Amino acid sequence: MLPCYLVLDLETTGANPLHDRITEIAAVRIEQGREVARWSTLVNPGMRISPFIQNLTGIDNAMVAVAPGFDEVAARLLELLDGAVLVAHNVRFDHGFLKNEFERLQIDLRVKTLCSVRLSRKLYPQHRGHGLDAIMQRHGLHTADRHRALGDVELVLAWLAQATQEFGPDKMHATAQELLGGASSLPSQLETPIKSIPQTPGVYLFYGEGPLPLYIGKSVKLRSRVMAHFQADHSAAKEMRIAQEIRSVQWHETAGELGALLLESRLVKQMQPVYNRQLRRQNSLCAWRLNADPRARPLVTLVSTDELDPRAFDSLFGPYRSKRQALDTLRSLALEHSLCPQALGLESGKGRCFAQQIGQCQGQCCGLEAPERHFLRLQMALAQQRLQAWPFTGKVGIREHDPLTGRTDIHVFEHWCHLATVHDEVELEQALQTRQALAFDLDSYRMLVKRLLAPGAAVHGLIRL
Repeated sequence: MLPCYLVLDLETTGANPLHDRITEIAAVRIEQGREVARWSTLVNPGMRISPFIQNLTGIDNAMVAVAPGFDEVAARLLELLDGAVLVAHNVRFDHGFLKNEFERLQIDLRVKTLCSVRLSRKLYPQHRGHGLDAIMQRHGLHTADRHRALGDVELVLAWLAQATQEFGPDKMHATAQELLGGASSLPSQLETPIKSIPQTPGVYLFYGEGPLPLYIGKSVKLRSRVMAHFQADHSAAKEMRIAQEIRSVQWHETAGELGALLLESRLVKQMQPVYNRQLRRQNSLCAWRLNADPRARPLVTLVSTDELDPRAFDSLFGPYRSKRQALDTLRSLALEHSLCPQALGLESGKGRCFAQQIGQCQGQCCGLEAPERHFLRLQMALAQQRLQAWPFTGKVGIREHDPLTGRTDIHVFEHWCHLATVHDEVELEQALQTRQALAFDLDSYRMLVKRLLAPGAAVHGLIRL
């Protein structure tokens, strides 16, 4: 199949290479089609093995108590891996554990990998199941040591020998080389051909077994970004979980980065993927509204999502993702600028507030400070929190064009709200004639503020409508 490869299997305390550890290693080295080395050992993981794993593998805490630690067997394993391709059934699992174990020893493991699950998919595309149990049943293979490292290695070797006899050495070699030169780092169960994903801007959706996506992301180069997820999973728990659950990838192309950002934000809020923590729907957004009367009580009023009118942002400050965040911010400003908690509505009562009694209020509450002066200081304190007024007299469009695909998107906005994305003049005219309620979205607002108002920002493709 390959000039030199090492068929390996690990037993572990669990499925997470960041937290779980190796309990058993087995490896057989093949050179020029001949077995030249065979090695297996229990490994002391330095942690307890759960009853579930003990029942699954037959390896219990007493068996590993006197076994060597990984640091004691690492040199032998490196010797077996030297110059060889690492072959394993779902190699990402084994490679992830080895990578993390060697990193704990300050060794950067660099080895080519070949997944025998993906090899089975290539050779037997007519079959759906490619796990070891499915292969055993399909090819009539047997072992008395299933879920023990050496028993599983011997199963993989027996299957490789059977496949070589069926397809011939040249076919096996060509298929293995194709996997090595392509996407051998991809999850073995991924059904979407990675080459079918375009290298264009857009949004990608990872799906598992269910109808809702696991994760939604965006990129200016879709295929590269999708690949990056699976190259990072050895060091990130979230990426590892996604890699274990993913079954397919869908995508939507855009003409540029802004279109991808807008679409990602909308889809995440609509579909609520389990692994997206940011960009989710914000039902509790709020902001402070400043009263125009310096003598009003309170001087600021908390307004909720439904009251966030983008046309009145010159009197709104925030926004905040919760009432608690809004109150904490106002309390911090009051303390920092010696503002009166009573005037702000943070404290009830009349006369001298508690803050004034301890020297943290300049006395607007008891006549020591004029309301107009206190109001001016409040405005100055809130200045950094002020929501930006819409810098145009009406709607605008931002045009994006991808010269490689020829795609053009025009994103239509009014008062920071994304109204539509259109692709030609006819769609643009329809969007302009359609009356739409302005629905404020914090993420879209921040995208546009950064693009339109940041110092030195140059907006390409801006169209005043």
